Amino acid sequence: MNTFDDLFDASAAKNNRNDQPFDKDAWAAKKQEQRQAVYDLADSTAEAIAADGGRFRDYLDVQSRFDRYTATNALLILAQKPEATQLRDFESWRSTGAFIKRQEMSHGISILEPGDEYKREDGSIGTYYNVKKVYDVSQTNTRMKVQPTVSMDERLLLKALIHRPPVPMQTVDELPNNMGALYDHDQKVIFVRRGMTADDIFRSVSKELAHAEIAGARSEYYREDAAFAAYSVSYLLCRKYGIDVSGYDFSRLPEDFREADPQSIRAALSEMRDTANTISGRMYRVLEQNKAPKSKEQER
Repeated sequence: MNTFDDLFDASAAKNNRNDQPFDKDAWAAKKQEQRQAVYDLADSTAEAIAADGGRFRDYLDVQSRFDRYTATNALLILAQKPEATQLRDFESWRSTGAFIKRQEMSHGISILEPGDEYKREDGSIGTYYNVKKVYDVSQTNTRMKVQPTVSMDERLLLKALIHRPPVPMQTVDELPNNMGALYDHDQKVIFVRRGMTADDIFRSVSKELAHAEIAGARSEYYREDAAFAAYSVSYLLCRKYGIDVSGYDFSRLPEDFREADPQSIRAALSEMRDTANTISGRMYRVLEQNKAPKSKEQER
């Protein structure tokens, strides 16, 4: 059988190199060292946002822009390049015709991507995560385009928000403490106060939808325990869909969140991110169905 191994042998001889066998253990140790450094960065960033409401808000801003990224990767982006807006790896940028600026090559953003699966001692399946370098559009030779602000139809946005809710919704004239909306766990209903503006409806209803989603996902639900997560989910959705968030206040983070260990903080962030994505996923289907067709000018 004809092989091509002689090409490599000839190349090695030409360059007068000694045979260097691949050291699998050294390679694995290096990869583990890289992974550990990235996890340590994620942990320290998790502790930082749990101790400072301003930093926590910065995290939510990053997660709202990169909603498909895990909470851990959003923490890593926050730690390395919080102003990032569009991330790709080297090959992906090159496939678009863009190249990383020479001075930025050593400043890639380290994130984690799933690799091979493995079996734990208890028989369950785990996943190895590998370190991956990505770069922001600002680190490439691509001229960044200023995205025009698109004014979304308020009625359509609200229609999308309440599309196939996890519990029925009902309008009422009044709610306790002048609340805009309220998820009643006993009745499994979201009550919405009549007469609000579109932005107030979005902020109020998105929070109560988050309560309903969290109640359905947790084995035990108590409104007080879910309040911080639901409030954060509402902020994520408002940021994503251009609703004013100036009234949101994270200056007093819950004590149990501030005192949690990094793993528990990341778990709480993951619940927020997943809940927001569940609601946003339903919204996406409605908004896509009602998207106006592009004009010939827009397609150019």
